[in-house]
Amino acid sequence: MPIVLPSDYGYVLVAAASSFFVNTLHSSLTTKARKASGIKYPAAYAANDVAEKDPLAHKFNCAQRAHANFTENLTPFLGELLITGLRYPIFAASAGGVWVFGRVIYAIGYANGGPKGRMAGSIVSALTDLVLKVTAIYSAAKLVL
Repeated sequence: MPIVLPSDYGYVLVAAASSFFVNTLHSSLTTKARKASGIKYPAAYAANDVAEKDPLAHKFNCAQRAHANFTENLTPFLGELLITGLRYPIFAASAGGVWVFGRVIYAIGYANGGPKGRMAGSIVSALTDLVLKVTAIYSAAKLVL
């Protein structure tokens, strides 16, 4: 059975493509924090004993961890977004936009406010992610049932 893309599927792709710019934001936040902290490459993080005493090193670790968390979540998000969009393109695109917004709030909050600063963005993106996962499973099941 061929899969035909819905006429509104372009909106899903816009939501997917917008997530690429969140990665750019993370790179910028992490680079800025690395320069301010003086942590040299190739160190991925400041050592815990350094970060506990140096607020700039701690801030770098938070920006770096936020970026890592984003990359951990991006692949599942794109999969669930693209699958959901096959059946519900406008819903998927809208949810994708909310997820991207949540990830921007997460990035800025974590990079500037530490672990507590990530909570608002985390809640928004986690709830949206759950809805997209459930809808993706439903959409995929409808293709085979």
